[in-house]
Amino acid sequence: MSDPNELVAEIEALGQKLAEARASITRRFIGQERVVDLVLSALLCGGHGLLIGLPGLGKTRLVDTLGTVMGLGTNRIQFTPDLMPADILGSEVLETGESGRRDFRFIEGPIFCQLLMADEINRASPRTQSALLQAMQEKEVTIAGEHRPLGSPFHVLATQNPIEQEGTYPLPEAQLDRFLVQIDVPYPDRKTEHDILLATTGIEEDKAHAVFTPEELLAAQVVLRRMPVGEKVVELILDLVRAFRPGEPGVPEAVARNVSWGPGPRAAQALMLTVRARALLDGRLAPSTEDVVQMAEPVLLHRMALTFAARARGENLGDLIHEVAAQVGRSEAAA
Repeated sequence: MSDPNELVAEIEALGQKLAEARASITRRFIGQERVVDLVLSALLCGGHGLLIGLPGLGKTRLVDTLGTVMGLGTNRIQFTPDLMPADILGSEVLETGESGRRDFRFIEGPIFCQLLMADEINRASPRTQSALLQAMQEKEVTIAGEHRPLGSPFHVLATQNPIEQEGTYPLPEAQLDRFLVQIDVPYPDRKTEHDILLATTGIEEDKAHAVFTPEELLAAQVVLRRMPVGEKVVELILDLVRAFRPGEPGVPEAVARNVSWGPGPRAAQALMLTVRARALLDGRLAPSTEDVVQMAEPVLLHRMALTFAARARGENLGDLIHEVAAQVGRSEAAA
């Protein structure tokens, strides 16, 4: 068993490094602290993030900056309706050598990197979207019967435009579930937009600098998984996830009435990891029940669906998650 004092020192050192990384990111991606924290959380947990926001809100800039700060090799794929799986994964080509011998050679696709930006992922067909399924879960791809490992670490940050639906293909539930968190990128407030104007329309712009290396990020992911989690936090995670499954006995009436299907065990795993990441980013040694409540929306929003009747009534899934998470949190605190 590891020395508790050694673990405390590692967590504190990692917290200082994360504060430096956050400061470097905000030199180019101004404001939006919660967005930055959620993206960093996804990387710390070894997971993937789904960025949803209108055009021009800096999603591409954020991913590019994140690659610089975390020291990761990045690639970007612009998803379009005519994109094919081979355009992502790569393909084998037949080459003729100087001796006249013909052999197949594999040409790697852009997925062979450490940080992949899948821009407007819902513009590609389901066949192409599915090319990412194995990569996101197993960190490898199978091409021509051969398993090929991807970069280490490997993360996908995908973007979606929530307004334009014409010519798009909604992501299937199986793929949505593989994103650790959904990160909504809102409009900046007035002060933030003022700072953006001044920082980005001059002759020079601030540059981000590398804070982590890939090896240090992998080590940080190990430290995160070693963080202790209290039994009260674990029970709240279980209570919260099960409270959103309409078939479970004793679920809140609002869930039974409005939710078509709820989150699976992968949601509980995601909460278990992201509450630790939130504690790390706040400079704490262990997560609290408040972390569970705060991480409920980004972890659960894309893992649930409202019924047709609830959508017709104008119900909002985010509001429902806030309401039920607060209710379950209060019940757990009173127990």
